[in-house]
Amino acid sequence: MQFLSFASCITRRSHRSVILSAVILTGSAGGGLSADNVTLVRELAGRVGPIVGSSQACTSIASGRVQAILRKFQQAIREASTNPNHRNEVAREFERNIAEGRAAVNGGRADCRLVERQLAELERSVNAPPPSLSATVAPPAANAAGATRPAASGGARGVTDQEIRFGMVIPYTGSAKENGQSYKRGIEVAFARANAAGGVHGRTLKLIAADDGFEPSRTPDAMKLLWDKEQVFGFVGNLGTPTAAVAVPFALERHALFFAPFTGGTVVRHDPPDRYVFNYRASYAEETDTVVRYLVKLRRLPARDIAVFAQQDSYGDAGFSGVAKAFRSLGLADTSIVRFNYKRNTVDVDEAVNQLRAMKNPPKAIVMVATYRAAAKFIEKTRDLYPNMIYTNVSFVGSTELSDELMLLGPRYASGVIVTQVVPAVGGYSSAVLEYKGAMEKYFPGEAPDYTSLEGFISASILIQALKQTTPLETERLVDTLESMQSIDLGLGSKLSFGRAEHQASHKIWGTSLDETGTYQAIELE
Repeated sequence: MQFLSFASCITRRSHRSVILSAVILTGSAGGGLSADNVTLVRELAGRVGPIVGSSQACTSIASGRVQAILRKFQQAIREASTNPNHRNEVAREFERNIAEGRAAVNGGRADCRLVERQLAELERSVNAPPPSLSATVAPPAANAAGATRPAASGGARGVTDQEIRFGMVIPYTGSAKENGQSYKRGIEVAFARANAAGGVHGRTLKLIAADDGFEPSRTPDAMKLLWDKEQVFGFVGNLGTPTAAVAVPFALERHALFFAPFTGGTVVRHDPPDRYVFNYRASYAEETDTVVRYLVKLRRLPARDIAVFAQQDSYGDAGFSGVAKAFRSLGLADTSIVRFNYKRNTVDVDEAVNQLRAMKNPPKAIVMVATYRAAAKFIEKTRDLYPNMIYTNVSFVGSTELSDELMLLGPRYASGVIVTQVVPAVGGYSSAVLEYKGAMEKYFPGEAPDYTSLEGFISASILIQALKQTTPLETERLVDTLESMQSIDLGLGSKLSFGRAEHQASHKIWGTSLDETGTYQAIELE
């Protein structure tokens, strides 16, 4: 089948384990891949689609070359599942990724010389023979249910003599898919660096992702897939606040580690903390509280001139709570805060825009708790109406994607837009940032550094330190190790700590603001 060599070679060229290719081959033996392997095809669509789209937009690249790749991947989609709904969903995602690739070239954000090299590498990958599995993958042991899994070491699930398996649930579709892929990449970079240095206790670290589309209704199935079928040791890097509301109870019921989710929501920040839930990042409430204080004290705005634009769910609520806290600390009633909403996984901001336009005394600053497309759309529809408006965003927005969207509209839409960050400036020279950039260049060449993958790298680096200090490796001992970790120095400029009553390592917030070139510049928030 065409899909077999295509997927095997692409995954190999993308630094994925040969074991993943074995899963594809096994799943295809009966004539169609299972639904969980559709996730793999969707991920490949996210990598292949932009290259195809960029190549289509580059007039120097022969269309026949692009069509050859396009036909092969379309065939891969057809072979991915016997379920037509699955195939159609992936096909639509592939088309969206192609469109984004074309837009990158047409918008001047992609160099056709680089696109040519990417296409040539893709062609070599597709035409190369698939890797030999027999020489690199030992026959796995069968579990009680008959599914094949490597034999566990010392009785700990997800831990074998060769590897430690972690799972993460992220969106491959929906409004936060770029965040999910970027955060995953950061974790993979840290894992790859550790594996190259001998792994953890002689075992390699492996990350397995499942898709929930940023929809809580799909999160349980993704968690079950990772826990029941993939037999992961624990979860690292799950994305989203509304999805965490479903994922956290699942993990707690199974006494499974739930480490460094990509959310600043309160659902992963209970007092006292849930034993198995640990965070790296500052909360959304801390981000928005900080930015309100910045607007009032440094930008000299009356608090009544600050409003909120937020996603209409627990993510938006978490950010709004920080604004409310800041208002109360300033002696103002939080009931006076104006909040404009939009629905998750949409860019339908018209109602929010109309509410803003109807205000007799419109605000002078908007604290935005949104994903990048919705944030960009709101700015697009209001910038001309309120040219002096100050727009601020929390870190979850997706800094790189927001900049790209706004720069496509024009420099005036980007200039001055603020994003609070939970990691130091990517353009800076701190030890942590330099280590991250070096690892990115080595293990994911061609991928641009960004704030989200940097956060993933830092989070995974903390986890790796804890794993190395834990013997024997099992969940309860790992939790005890994490709770004993104090003054962790990763070169961030501030030290990180956990404790029995403190499961959030960092409370530090950095400020950034876009300039007219779409580049983030550091700003002082206090």
